Amino acid sequence: MKKPRVLITAGASGIGRVMGEAFFAAGWRVWVTDIDPFALANCPVDWRADQVDVSDEVAMDDLYVRVRRDWGGLEAVCANAGIAGETALAEAQEIIAFRRCIDINLVGAMLAVRGALPMMKAAQDGCILFTGSTSGLFGTPYRAPYVMSKWAINGLMKTVAMEAGPFGIRANVIAPACVEGPRIDGVIAREAAAKGTTPEAIRKAYLEGTSLRRFARPEDVAAMALFLASDSGSRISGQVFVIDGNTENPDPKVSVFDPTA
Repeated sequence: MKKPRVLITAGASGIGRVMGEAFFAAGWRVWVTDIDPFALANCPVDWRADQVDVSDEVAMDDLYVRVRRDWGGLEAVCANAGIAGETALAEAQEIIAFRRCIDINLVGAMLAVRGALPMMKAAQDGCILFTGSTSGLFGTPYRAPYVMSKWAINGLMKTVAMEAGPFGIRANVIAPACVEGPRIDGVIAREAAAKGTTPEAIRKAYLEGTSLRRFARPEDVAAMALFLASDSGSRISGQVFVIDGNTENPDPKVSVFDPTA
């Protein structure tokens, strides 16, 4: 029996890397893309690894030419690539940076879907997973481009689930809140600066804003991805799976900033 095949964008580090490790340990063939050549160089030798900017249409089309040529198809795609975007009030957002966030988070996901669907439709089977966020369920001050992209990801997923479902293809979003690691550390630091407080205060507020009082781990996201892509998830489509410890307060009001001053 041939091993199933998964493509993971932004798969050389962070959540994507842990996803790749989980799929590989479960017997999948793993192909990752990333923009970081150093992270790609440190991927396991048994993985396929390509340097690709997911927002580059030509580069993504070329990637899928290689996937079709070398693998012949895919059982799963994890549209995982994303950036945090600027931390600033809506009126202070730099449009170039704003567009870059939308291009990577949303256009990149669309290009990942566009390349995979023809192969999956031919096989009458497949699983598309989007890495979303609880920011796609709530508003998040100072994070307009990121929030917009993650709300749009939910709509893209719902549409793909409807269009591709008759071909046996499933589509779902995995939506974590804060995930332990360097990325959330940077987000917290920038939010603290914007709100005029300390990273420790922001971190404490986010922890206390969830029922479980702890952040998710990359392994939690990877476990959900593997479940949804496996036979156990073969009847699940069109859903947003939230990994957040139950958010009670999505916007901790931690600040020494006086909006009336």
